[in-house]
Amino acid sequence: MPPKAKFTKEEIVAKALEIVKTSGIDALTARLLGEKLGSSSRPIFTVFSSMDEVQNEVIASARRLYEKYIDDCMQCSNPFKGSGIGYIRFAADKPKLFQLLFMRERGDSPDRGTVLSLIDNNYGRILQAVQSEYGFSYETSREVYLHLWIYSHGIASLIATGVCKFSEQAISEMLADVGAGIIRKYKMEDKK
Repeated sequence: MPPKAKFTKEEIVAKALEIVKTSGIDALTARLLGEKLGSSSRPIFTVFSSMDEVQNEVIASARRLYEKYIDDCMQCSNPFKGSGIGYIRFAADKPKLFQLLFMRERGDSPDRGTVLSLIDNNYGRILQAVQSEYGFSYETSREVYLHLWIYSHGIASLIATGVCKFSEQAISEMLADVGAGIIRKYKMEDKK
């Protein structure tokens, strides 16, 4: 009979997420996690088969937290702009989790046409927001979304790495200004 688990899966993941929030994914070790749980590392492995499995659960938890930011911010009058604000707000509030989800090196290095669908589970609904708000075709909506994501990612990365701070008002104005220019460009192209 396997040993009885001292901690639940949820307790272990919650503690692991705390470590990653403050110190990053590289700090998450079995020894440190055991210490934070007030135990040795052995009880972790009565629930999980490896630290890779723990890390995968932490990533899934971080994604759920990020999705809540996107959900909350897309409730505004301009859901597409709201998604950009949510993305940046997540970077400001949870910089290590932002780095974990959006700033890690990828082995597959996707191209610009597929990167968003691979890294963000919210891709479909954000793309739909662009189509609904501006009446663009699927292809044009993808281009608009990609351009504004690149801009938003730049701001978010500056914030998440502590290179630069921006106020909420400045972020909102910057996204509005750049967004207006990109949207105007594509509307003019649609008229041709």
